Amino acid sequence: MNDTQARALSKVPEVTLIFWVIKIAATTLGETGGDSVTMTLNWGYLVGTALFLALLVALVIAQIAARRFHPFLYWATIVASTTFGTTMADFADRSLGIGYTGGSTLLFACLMVVLLLWYWSEGTVSVNTVNTPKVEAFYWAAITFSQTLGTALGDWLADTGGLGYEGGALVFAAGIAIVAALYYWTNVSRVLLFWAAFILTRPLGATVGDYLDKPVHDGGLALSRPLASAVIAVFIVLCVLILPQRAGRHPSAQAAR
Repeated sequence: MNDTQARALSKVPEVTLIFWVIKIAATTLGETGGDSVTMTLNWGYLVGTALFLALLVALVIAQIAARRFHPFLYWATIVASTTFGTTMADFADRSLGIGYTGGSTLLFACLMVVLLLWYWSEGTVSVNTVNTPKVEAFYWAAITFSQTLGTALGDWLADTGGLGYEGGALVFAAGIAIVAALYYWTNVSRVLLFWAAFILTRPLGATVGDYLDKPVHDGGLALSRPLASAVIAVFIVLCVLILPQRAGRHPSAQAAR
């Protein structure tokens, strides 16, 4: 592969079924891992948010500095963004008193602003174009806001909406099924469907994570948060090791073929 072809490769994985399996597991780990630090270890939302923000920034810098796609680096950054999203949403909703409705509305607005700025700058928000530092910055900002929004939406539906964690998980699973049906049987924009699925898989992971570790009287299974986090982390590592992944190809590379 020459230098031009190497630069044309996206630094994010090709979006396949494997991608979504690992992504949902990563979002679940973000929920249980974030709760392990803020609740089980009792470090609080502020400390947890600061800790995972520092980790996220370090990993995003490493991801942008990388010359090619590295599966473990990419998924470590995703896990950091989803864990930061968990603690940040909980800090805003509970410690700052914004509430689930206010937090979800604010985060949705922030995500839309990032996507609009990205589109205004590049003319697209397709993940297949993530191969320059500027586009990567937009990508990871959008990813982080979508992860944080997912946490707030999951909590809002489970608590404020009164559906509980099982009900919330079913609603978001149904939403993902609708997106999948639109993908296979319609010509709806694939870029739009990707971001819809990405946003919906976060609250699905959040509600599944809450269902695993929340007390029985709150509708959960009361499993050990650290144990659940360790099991999910091992599952993700095995998926990355065993299941094939490759970088998505930038449109310029396809045009050159």
